[in-house]
Amino acid sequence: MPSTTTRPVLSKDPGTDNRPGPLLAVVLAAQFMALLDVFIVNVAAPTIRAELSASGAGLQLVVAGYTVTYAVLLITGARLGDLLGHRRMYLGGLALFTAASLACGLAAGTGQLIAFRLVQGAGSALMLPQVLSLIQRNFTGEGRVRALGAYSAVLATGAAAGQVVGGILVSADLLGTSWRPVFLVNVPIGLTLLVLGARILPRDARTGPERTRGLDLPGLLLLAAAVSLLTVPLVLGEEQDWPLWSWVSLGASVVLLAVFGAYESRLARRGGAPLIAPRVLRVPGMGRAVFRIAVAMGVNAGFLFTLTLHLQGGLGHSALRAGLTFGPAAVAFGAVGLTWRRWPARTQRALIPGGFLLGAASLLVLGLSLGDGGSGGWALYPALCGVGTGIALAFSPALTGALATVRPEDAADASGLLATVTQLGQLVGVAAFGTLFLGGVTAPGAQASADALWATALALAAAALVGAVAGLPRRAR
Repeated sequence: MPSTTTRPVLSKDPGTDNRPGPLLAVVLAAQFMALLDVFIVNVAAPTIRAELSASGAGLQLVVAGYTVTYAVLLITGARLGDLLGHRRMYLGGLALFTAASLACGLAAGTGQLIAFRLVQGAGSALMLPQVLSLIQRNFTGEGRVRALGAYSAVLATGAAAGQVVGGILVSADLLGTSWRPVFLVNVPIGLTLLVLGARILPRDARTGPERTRGLDLPGLLLLAAAVSLLTVPLVLGEEQDWPLWSWVSLGASVVLLAVFGAYESRLARRGGAPLIAPRVLRVPGMGRAVFRIAVAMGVNAGFLFTLTLHLQGGLGHSALRAGLTFGPAAVAFGAVGLTWRRWPARTQRALIPGGFLLGAASLLVLGLSLGDGGSGGWALYPALCGVGTGIALAFSPALTGALATVRPEDAADASGLLATVTQLGQLVGVAAFGTLFLGGVTAPGAQASADALWATALALAAAALVGAVAGLPRRAR
């Protein structure tokens, strides 16, 4: 059982500042910056295509290359943090991400930009798993709950903020640099966080039971191949009208995931060190939490993606106006993520299913308010707040519960697993609901887009209802 201490406990080292506030601020600032980079490029994509004369496939890879390497290498980054030290890997990943951001901002052509985006994703994959690991290892009791609430809030606000900041930077055209500031903005932030992180983050222990575990290279290669075969068609399939190779790739990913599971189980039985410790998967409630996290993130990503398409493509809103529209949802998500633990104890068990139900109802109101092809009227903003509140209630308690009983030595495995599930949930959400929306837009104009959005809202609400009933106790017969 987790400690009930009300104050975070941090490792003491004379060479570091062990105050919990600065530590959390540093790691979550990097998390926010990396999330921002996923969405900020979407806004700049049309300008990048025009200035670099990028092909459609090239532009897709500029946008998606970051996501692919990020998703593929997340669990590897978590294990390397265990082996080499979370502080070391966090700072190393941050340095790689910052350098790649500078290179992206200075890229002279599409090929260079794609290559540097892949490196950016690798830097994030090394850095971001350490965020959850550092929280898990350095905070206990209510301090950990508050830290995880802040982590959840950052996940939500990063998406909306990326679209807003991207619209501002591209529209400003600073010193005639056009799209380049969307990458260059990371450089001063990254350098500042490197200096602060070197001072604030606790030093890595030189010894520990986790340092005796190997990297499990065969398991790493199997998982990387399986995730690659899953993510590439999810990212590129819709734009290419789901060709045969995308379905073959998805089928092959399922086969390789099964092979990976069998290999890891066999390795554990032989006393080896699998990539994900089986005891993490056997933590009570972990499977249920993983499913709920995947559904919540899938619904959230599908909602953000399809509503953005409708606002910009159907209603003709600017990137900045579309981004600002998501403000109520982002604020609600952040506020709930930070405060849900303080709500009455009698409500705690109902938060996750209740959150999914609120999200489903709000998505239906959202679809109805926009269904006439207009801007939504007064009902739009309460609906947006309801979606943000509902998804936050579904996600934050599930994440906290999944980590609550994980032992500190398993923090890296749990962090890598949950970060990967979060990312894959977002990818599946964008692919599935984005395809539904785009396939439903049968003609140009606001009304056709609104009709497609209503159908997508129905599907999103149905997915949220699945999340609401998943894991509910069954009645004894």
